[in-house]
Parts: sequence; structure tokens; C-alpha cells
Amino acid sequence: MNIPRIQKVIDNMHAHGLNQILVSAPASVFYLTGVWCEPFERMLALHVRDDGALTLYANKMFALQGLTDVPMVEYEDTDDCVAVLAADVQPGRLGIDKTWPSHFTLRLMERRPDVRPVLGSAPVDDARMIKDAEEIELMRVSSRKNALDCARIGEALREGVTEKEIQALYNQIAEELGASGPSFTPLICFGPNGAEPHHDSDGTRLKPGDTVIMDVGLIWKHYCSDMTRTVQFGAVSDEQKRVYDIVAAANRAGIAACRPGVKMKDIDRAARRVIEDAGYGPYFTHRTGHGIGLDEHEFPDCSAVSEVVTRPGMIFSIEPGIYLPGKFGVRVEDLVVITEDGCEPLT
Repeated sequence: MNIPRIQKVIDNMHAHGLNQILVSAPASVFYLTGVWCEPFERMLALHVRDDGALTLYANKMFALQGLTDVPMVEYEDTDDCVAVLAADVQPGRLGIDKTWPSHFTLRLMERRPDVRPVLGSAPVDDARMIKDAEEIELMRVSSRKNALDCARIGEALREGVTEKEIQALYNQIAEELGASGPSFTPLICFGPNGAEPHHDSDGTRLKPGDTVIMDVGLIWKHYCSDMTRTVQFGAVSDEQKRVYDIVAAANRAGIAACRPGVKMKDIDRAARRVIEDAGYGPYFTHRTGHGIGLDEHEFPDCSAVSEVVTRPGMIFSIEPGIYLPGKFGVRVEDLVVITEDGCEPLT
């Protein structure tokens, strides 16, 4: 188990008035115990009490014995796993993280009417938001490998190649670089498809004059990277050049606003203002960024409503975009880590 991280979570539990929480997200269980387990439909739960007592509930099929020093209670497929857990939780409020399937919660409520489930993700989310030195270095390496991969798929762009072919090439190169997989399905968008921020790459073929969006990320030792590069293939219009320059300027403005003590909504405003002032405000249709680490999307958002104040160790994306339906889209995305006196771009 990771004692400093567990203590951070317990401190956060006190701040949120929680005596006990259930942690079920695989990334959060790994963050605290050092073991990664994908439970699929089976129950995985780490019970954390504010006195420091931890118990991991896991199916015997997960074969976690000996992989962590956290006390463990195992169950079999024929056992009522919720009954096993219900026998141990304390009465009163029980913080449950946002990923625990509702059928487990409902069954727990039936067995323990003296337990009142409440949303309990914040203690772990707040801890994971601030990366330690080891995590930041893993994110640097993940981002460097991702940049290498993106450069190589950029070099592979040629007339007639399909979005799916470039997507497959990205995954192949990621494997060659030692990644365990992509952080998310790579988004490769040619021409008008780039006007859909989350276009599902298909058989569209690249042609001269296309704007190309490559939104890609890979996983290195459990840590995710994420970046977006937009390139112009062949001769392009003045409008395509102008829109790219605006988005690139918005990206720079967002990064320039990143330093300790700034509200996330103000970083969003810095990037968004550039696009609005250029007359394209209605075409910037999403938040400016999101936290990232063990998960590709983590707390907090960098959005117009986020009151979260930046602190050293936070890592998040700055990814403004303009999307013109039927024409093209442009997005430029970088990851930054907040430092003691500013920020360090990771991409």
C-alpha cells in the first residue's frame, strides 16, 4: 500500500465529513494499493476508514493474494459478495465512488438499512489531482512517446490513405514504443470530419486541401498521455490558415494563464476569449481541458464553470478548437503540469 497517498485520502475524508468510503475504480484502487485489477461485472471494493483501517474485497479469480500488503477478504463466484462486504461496513454515512455499479449499492442498502450511501469520490479524486514526482515523470515519458508516435503518423499522411489506416498505424507504433495500449481510441479526422470533435474514424480517404486532426494518446506504466495536432495537407484556403492561427493563439493564451492559484474557469476564459474575439465563439463547443493521469479524463475540468484553483502537481489539457460544420475543424491540445511558479508543457 502507498501510505502517503492513503493519508492524503484520509485527510480529505475528514475535510468532507466522511468516516468511511468504498473505492472501486480500478485506477483508484491501484493508486492506493499498487495492484491493478479490472473486475468487469464482479465486485471490487476497497473499504477505507478514517482511522486508517483498509480492507480490499476481491473475487478469488482476481488472484491478488501476495500482490499487496492491504488486508484482503476474498469471495467466490457462488458467494453473495455484497453480503460479505455488508457484514463489515460501519453504520451511518458511507461514501461510495461514482463508478461503483448501482446494483451493488442497492443490494447493500437492502442488507444494511442503517447505512446511508452518499457520493464519496471526492477524497480520492482530490488526492489523485495532485501528482507526486514519480507520477509527473511517468507522465513526461508517456507524453514524449506519444509525441514520437504522432510525428510518425504525420509523416505517413499521403493522398488516398484512410482515417482507419492512420488510426491502426498509431496503435502499431504505440505498441512498438512499449505502450500497453492507447489512452482512448485515436481520433483521426480528415476534412469535414474534423468538424465533429469526437468523429469516429472511418474509411474516408485523404485528399489535397484537407485539414487533418490527430487526437491521440497512449498508456505508459498505467499513465495516460493526450495531445492533438492539426495539420494542413497540401494547398489550403486562407480561411483554413486563419482558423488554425486563431486556435493556436488560443492554446498559447490558455497555457500562459497556467500557474498556481488560478481558477480553472479563468484559464478557460483566457483561451476562449481569443476565439470569441476573432468571431468564432459559437464554434468552440466544448470545455478547454480536463485532468489526466491514471485515467484519460480525470477531475477537474478546465471549463467555464470550474471553481477549482490550480496547485502545483496538477496535470491537465489545454485544447481549444473551432469546428465549422461541412468544412473542417481545428484543435490544438497540449498537457501542462502546474509548477511552483508557472507551468511545464508536457507535449
